[in-house]
Amino acid sequence: MVKLKPAKCAGCGALLMGEDAEPARRQVTEVPRVEPEVTEYQQHTLTCMGCGAQTTAEWPVDMPTGGFGARAQAVVGYLTGRMGASQRDAEEMMETLFHTDISLGSVSDQQAEVSAALAEPVQAAIKYAQQQPAQNVDETSWREGTRRTWLWVSATPLVTVFMLIATRSAQGAKQLLGIIKATDFVRGIIGSDRWSGYNWLNPLQRQLCWSHLKRDFQALVERGGESARIGQALLSQVELMFGLWHRIRDGTLSRPEFQVAMQPIQTCVGMLLRDGSTVDCAKTQHTCANILKLEVALWTFVRVAGVEPTNNNAERPLRRAVLWRRRSFGTQSTDGSRFVERVLTGIPQIRG
Repeated sequence: MVKLKPAKCAGCGALLMGEDAEPARRQVTEVPRVEPEVTEYQQHTLTCMGCGAQTTAEWPVDMPTGGFGARAQAVVGYLTGRMGASQRDAEEMMETLFHTDISLGSVSDQQAEVSAALAEPVQAAIKYAQQQPAQNVDETSWREGTRRTWLWVSATPLVTVFMLIATRSAQGAKQLLGIIKATDFVRGIIGSDRWSGYNWLNPLQRQLCWSHLKRDFQALVERGGESARIGQALLSQVELMFGLWHRIRDGTLSRPEFQVAMQPIQTCVGMLLRDGSTVDCAKTQHTCANILKLEVALWTFVRVAGVEPTNNNAERPLRRAVLWRRRSFGTQSTDGSRFVERVLTGIPQIRG
């Protein structure tokens, strides 16, 4: 704290003393210069004066195996995994911000160390997510060298996990959800879009994303004719539905009241979809008929507390991965892919 007091009166020049009860204040924040802490470990070998045997001291069990400590590894992981810096940019940042010399090869080594450290907690996060009463899932394409893979995400209120899987098919969704053996089963409700890779799920355990459905209905409007009439009517019901949902979210509507208010909307949407499945436009028929096959999955959020009507919880964290893919064009090795899925799982996700 720096106290600035006048020494003498500006009027008569008399000596001034005392304290100002309400001084003007101005705070200035500065970042301290960061200097790396270098610890040198010296392993001594000593010769016994009695028998002549040589004994070498043991390295400390907590000594890092490489040339950088845990905090340095974490910074590299944060810069490359959370902030999206390239390895070359991370090298520059470590030098500029932390005055720490690190080569490109060492940046890669530190990523490997971070990945290894995250392996066990990430496995615990995956098991946790698979056991939750509600998950939102999504996927996006990824490149590992010349091979096309898919980055899958499962989002829960506390944990979001990422897995790079070789396929976008039902097998990929099953792997994400922990369905490995014939005796395995899905726990809870799965929120998703209408991608066919999820069609093996029991519709009673699904919640279709109403943001995607809204886009489907807008497409009906843009086709014109009878499709437009049905599409516009469906969009009107969607607006009413989200109005009620926002009220239940902000606590101005109880769940029993919400369920009662949703009944006419559910009935109207069903009637409109059935009308749409009989219009002259083949695309509209196809869209409405396919949605009707999963009609029960439209309204799971009405029946089950804790289920969201949209898939935004999965789509938001997946955007970060999409930006990473656009910058780096994917990964070049299996080890690089493990770093991606583990560090994306390990960093906190922003909830809307």
